Amino acid sequence: MTNETKRAWTEADLPDQTGRTTIVTGANTGVGFATAQILADHGATVVLASRDPNRGRAALDRILQANPTADVALIILDLASLASIRAAADEIRTEYPRIDLLINNAGVMMPPYGQTEDNFELQFGTNHLGHFAFTGLLLDRLIRTPDSRIVTVASAGHRTGRIDFNDLQWERRHYRRIPSYGQSKLANLLFAYELQRRLADSGSTTISLAAHPGGANTELQRHSPAFIRFVARFLPHQSARMGALPPLYAATAPNVQGAEYYGPDGRGEFTGYPVLVQSNARSHDRETQRRLWTVSEQLTGVTYDFADQPISRTRPGR
Repeated sequence: MTNETKRAWTEADLPDQTGRTTIVTGANTGVGFATAQILADHGATVVLASRDPNRGRAALDRILQANPTADVALIILDLASLASIRAAADEIRTEYPRIDLLINNAGVMMPPYGQTEDNFELQFGTNHLGHFAFTGLLLDRLIRTPDSRIVTVASAGHRTGRIDFNDLQWERRHYRRIPSYGQSKLANLLFAYELQRRLADSGSTTISLAAHPGGANTELQRHSPAFIRFVARFLPHQSARMGALPPLYAATAPNVQGAEYYGPDGRGEFTGYPVLVQSNARSHDRETQRRLWTVSEQLTGVTYDFADQPISRTRPGR
């Protein structure tokens, strides 16, 4: 743990982001919106990737009302649709020759059973497979941009997760929304760590790491079972803006390394300022990481190509 994180890193410590292009999924509300707004206020070109056009436009307008000089744009992205993911990736690739930062933030939390457009279980399909496909389709732009970063937003809920390769889509078992959420969040971490290993093996300067916002008080919890919402009332929680700090630290701090995981420094990692934290042993199982990667490529039809090389160098520390 660094002296910087011990000093309570805040958004005021975020380095200047001028000249950097950032994609934030789920940027219309909650932690995603706070992340996008803070990055825009620090000079980044920020693409708000939102499923709902109206809510996405409202979020963009809110950022511009607070900061009329902000460089922000809106892309429609439904992570529950491979067609939408491909369309959004194509649009981004057309408009942005370089991507310095991809923050995989969007997600659903403990909804009733549902399926994506492509017949994946909703939580696994959106939280993991959607981001897996989206990242893969943007990978060439990322690895051509020197020292770019991919930050996947996970959750302490990964500790309840198990990857059941015999029933990833909950077709054979009675659906249970909490274990399903845990599986999807564990998959986020398995993906982030395996992606870092493959990036490093390819010699890329791009890094992959993860973060979680702690007990951020956002509308993400609207589908949680009643008893979960009741218990949550008595647990520590913090604002979406505070919850954005760990992903922002992972995204911008100069001293981070690939495969690291950041969360709040408070008791139980519910609240506080960003520090290096540890995910559970299951998230570090290499066999599971590799197997999930193979299955994810098969399910999404997206195959990663690590052959590209950086096109130019940015200044030190970026």
